[in-house]
Amino acid sequence: MKVRCIHYQNFRSHRLLTFEPGDGITLIHGPNGSGKTSILEGIHYCALTKSNVSATDGECLSFTSDYFVLNGSFFSEKEVSTSVKIVYKKEKEKQVIVDNSEVKPFSRHIGRIPCITFSPSEMVIVNGVPAERRRFIDTLISQTERKYLDDLLDYRRVLHQRNALLAQLCSGINVHKDMFLLWTENISRLAASIVYTRMLFLVPFFQQFKSLYRQLSFDEIPSIIYKCSLGNISNDSSPEGLYTRFLARYKETSKQEILRGQTMTGPHRDDLLFLLHDKEIKKYASRGQLRTFLIALKLAQYRFYHETLREKPLFLLDDIFSELDVTRTADIFGILETCGQTIITSAEKKGKSNAMLISMESLKHIKEK
Repeated sequence: MKVRCIHYQNFRSHRLLTFEPGDGITLIHGPNGSGKTSILEGIHYCALTKSNVSATDGECLSFTSDYFVLNGSFFSEKEVSTSVKIVYKKEKEKQVIVDNSEVKPFSRHIGRIPCITFSPSEMVIVNGVPAERRRFIDTLISQTERKYLDDLLDYRRVLHQRNALLAQLCSGINVHKDMFLLWTENISRLAASIVYTRMLFLVPFFQQFKSLYRQLSFDEIPSIIYKCSLGNISNDSSPEGLYTRFLARYKETSKQEILRGQTMTGPHRDDLLFLLHDKEIKKYASRGQLRTFLIALKLAQYRFYHETLREKPLFLLDDIFSELDVTRTADIFGILETCGQTIITSAEKKGKSNAMLISMESLKHIKEK
């Protein structure tokens, strides 16, 4: 998948801007605050209908503007074109228009334009709270497997309903027993499917990750462990077996859940443990090691998408080379040369001879002509 062209109107600092990257590596360079990151953010909006830096739609408006428009043209490896238009207006619902047809719900668009991002804000994946790692794996799988995305959306709805019933029970309000059992069975079935898919995904993904990490760091042994709120589970667990275990766990903890008014077990409580030499990296690793680990995760994500979808995803890399030495920077460029369209931002002008170099000053000049 490649971006042919994207137009920005009233998006962040870009009143009017047209961006046309090269087919291979494109490096956008310029000083901090010049709008490099928001160029990638606009592409991410077109691919996944939202910001990649946890910003709300309103926060992406240009100063004093009450609307923004993104208009992107994309084409696949088979030269199939896709147009995506994102329109946001204050006090109105955002519109996602794909090939001139409005898409609702937005989740229907997920996976149409496979996209991977790297940004400094994503360091929380490796050193932040468990919710960040769950978001990483959920976003990753959702772009390749529609059923998983549907299960996630259903799980969140059922979890909300079950927690509401638990809160009523905690307050002493009578709840029909059969209704509560029904929601418990529903959440058990969905939880089993989600956990099973995550476990199934991690086996080949880790092999890709381990191979890539060794190319970036020769003397470190990485590990990824799925930490399930059920306790120890094996890679050969079945959905039915997990469903039975979830039912049993909810029965065991029902009194505690009522006292707390919330569901205590499920994929919304799980975590990924990232290790180097059997030590958790968020506790022991240096900033350079953390960044290298995250870069390897993103490169493995790229290879997973390519092999699963038979389509090279977009690669959007924001400020990827800071805090990395010359050797690791060269190694990463070497790997990226084998990828498809890659758009990189950097405060410095760097790259190889085959990379397209675009300065923010030149984009500004084009915009003002």
